[in-house]
Formats: sequence, structure tokens, C-alpha cells
Amino acid sequence: MEDSKHMHVIGINGSARKNGNTALLIQTVFHELEEAGITTELIHLADANLSGCAGCFACAGKKTCVRCDDAFAEIFSSMCSADGIILGSPVYSADISAKMKAYLERAGVVAASNPGILRHKAAASVAAVRRGGGLHAVDTMNHFFLNKEVYLVGSTYWNMVYGKDAGDVLDDTEGMANMKNLGKNMAQLLWKLC
Repeated sequence: MEDSKHMHVIGINGSARKNGNTALLIQTVFHELEEAGITTELIHLADANLSGCAGCFACAGKKTCVRCDDAFAEIFSSMCSADGIILGSPVYSADISAKMKAYLERAGVVAASNPGILRHKAAASVAAVRRGGGLHAVDTMNHFFLNKEVYLVGSTYWNMVYGKDAGDVLDDTEGMANMKNLGKNMAQLLWKLC
């Protein structure tokens, strides 16, 4: 691919386990992006002091949350400056993790209060699931993107991979092949967009 523009994708790992299954999924997508000449950066919400939205709407016109007592502003700034975004979460009680939910609550209000701030980025959501709730978790993350004018990237199946203990997802051959294809599809879209 022609390297006329530097392309950058961030992945936000919503797992409490920094080196668990969710990170493996994001890193698999990253591998394909890097093969296509796109740089990547993984952000772990496990490292972030992060709370939910206070509903003050003071972010209108400010392009970030006005609270400065946690990691939100730095993570959201990285999201805004990236060309592509991958959200990843393990499935907890048939949905995303609490830290991912807190992040998306705030990011959703900031983006809605500052229309166009995420417009035309490429994005995908992935979930590591033990048994059930994976599709709901992916939908929760995708719904964040859908009314922010973000282009969703798909693959050959739903973007969830099965595994309980760290590393178990590597045994889900079909799921991991889907992650690789997702990375290739995201790279293709990004290069078409630039």
C-alpha cells in the first residue's frame, strides 16, 4: 500500500486483565494493521482511574470532559486523534465491563455535545466471551459508534471469540481467523479513506 499518509489505530482494552483474552484479540487485529503499514497503540482501562458520566453537559463546545480528576481526557484525546478505533471488552454479566461502560458513557456525551468530533473514523468492536452475551457486548460498543458518524468494520462472523482463562481464545480457530480478517478489512477501509 502507498504510504502517503501516516495512519494510526488505537485499541481500548476494557478488561481488568491487561494480558488476558481481550488484549489477545486486539493484538491479533493490530498485527494485520501493522502488516499493512498502520501504526497501533493499545490503551488498557485497567490502568485508568475512571468513573462514569456526571451528566453535567459542561463538555458542550469543549471537545472533552471538563472533569480532570481521572484518565478520561487523555484517552479521549487519543481516540479523537486516531484514524481508527478498536474497542474490546470481556463479557461480564452478558455485557461490557464496568470500566468500558464508564468510558463510553462519558465519551458518548462528549461526542454528542460536540458533533462531528469522531466523524469518518474506522472502528470495530471485539469481545472475549466464555459462553453467552458476546453479541450483546459487541452491540453495546457498536451502538456507541453508530450515532457518531463512525464507519463500522465487519468481518466474516460476529466479532467475538470464546475462551475463559487467559490464552483460551487462541483455541477458537474460527474466532481468531475472524479477528485476522477484521484487521485486514480495517486496513483496507483506512487506506481507502485516506
